[in-house]
Amino acid sequence: MNLNSPLFDRIRTRREAKSEPAPSARGPVCAHPGCQAPGEFRAPMGRLREGQYFCFCLDHVREYNATYNYFNGMSDEDVLRFQKDAVTGHRPTWKMGADRNGAADAGMADPFHMQGGKPGKNRTPRHGVVARKALHVLDLDDDAGPAEIKARYKDLVKRLHPDANGGDRSNEDRLREIINAYNVLRSFRIV
Repeated sequence: MNLNSPLFDRIRTRREAKSEPAPSARGPVCAHPGCQAPGEFRAPMGRLREGQYFCFCLDHVREYNATYNYFNGMSDEDVLRFQKDAVTGHRPTWKMGADRNGAADAGMADPFHMQGGKPGKNRTPRHGVVARKALHVLDLDDDAGPAEIKARYKDLVKRLHPDANGGDRSNEDRLREIINAYNVLRSFRIV
């Protein structure tokens, strides 16, 4: 654009006068029939219409709130059930030690028995980590009793001892592990 143009000097514009904004531009109008006041105050539409609101002026929102009843149309049993569910935030709950279907379940769900336990057994460990490792060396569960541990130990020693294998010492390391594991269990007074 050439600022030295003779036409540039003759361009004149007139500012438009500020006008009153349209009713929609200044906000919602009161939802009460026949009222044209600004609807500055929100009021809930009711049950089953959560998140939806009417916009009222101050006088009409006071009138609406005085007559509003969330539980309108509900029976007494429904109101009591709603109040009971409100304690837990309307989320499903079940008793401690039971699964979602209400069946008693002492341990955690392990449908494929990948934790090494049998179905329905309590999975809380009875022993510490070292004792559980010693029981694992003897190929026993965490809930094995003293008699079962002694019987398993005697059986493994008889099978792996070099005197029982004609002097074969190939299982000597495994035998040492078993003896050490049994001594650990004895030191914890499990056996």
